[in-house]
Amino acid sequence: MKLYYLPGACPLATHIALNWANIPYELQAVSREEIKQPAFLAMNPMGAVPVLVDGDLTLTQSAAILEYVAETRPEAGLLPDTAQGRAEVRRWLGLVNADIHRTFGNLFGVAGLISTPEGQQELAEKTAAKLRNIFTIVDRQLEGKEWVAGARSIVDPYLYTVMRWAKAKDVDLSGLKNLEAFYARMEADPAVQKSLKEQGL
Repeated sequence: MKLYYLPGACPLATHIALNWANIPYELQAVSREEIKQPAFLAMNPMGAVPVLVDGDLTLTQSAAILEYVAETRPEAGLLPDTAQGRAEVRRWLGLVNADIHRTFGNLFGVAGLISTPEGQQELAEKTAAKLRNIFTIVDRQLEGKEWVAGARSIVDPYLYTVMRWAKAKDVDLSGLKNLEAFYARMEADPAVQKSLKEQGL
């Protein structure tokens, strides 16, 4: 498998999952300029990462890629073997992907959304407050658990990735002790450390 990525962006979640699943992979770093060029747009017309190439399959969208990785190596246990368990993983994967990741778009793209400094500041503050509220929901879910869905799954590397963004953008996660404990566990994980090193993070 070949993973196209921007360092620290959402493909980090797939990178970690590949290591957890012990799947051989090749990494291809791309720049923000490259992802808008015809060669890359032929793989992903959205001009975004991640892109995962496996033989004749070219796959985009983090949630789909993470599920593909999990299903390729079911013995890694990154997706449960019961319908109820898979639904629980997909519920939290959806929250991270569709709610947290999407909301971060306002912070990353504030200058392109609002033209005035005052408006940009207001949008940034309201977005950070919304993110805090969503992260609080995840913090409650982690009470008494090491992993979001109860057992280690494809949700966890994605949550770790967006928590890195929260720290980089100074989103207030203070007092969310379950999330902080989760983050510390992820930071100590050998596969996470390997992935960060390979991305130069």
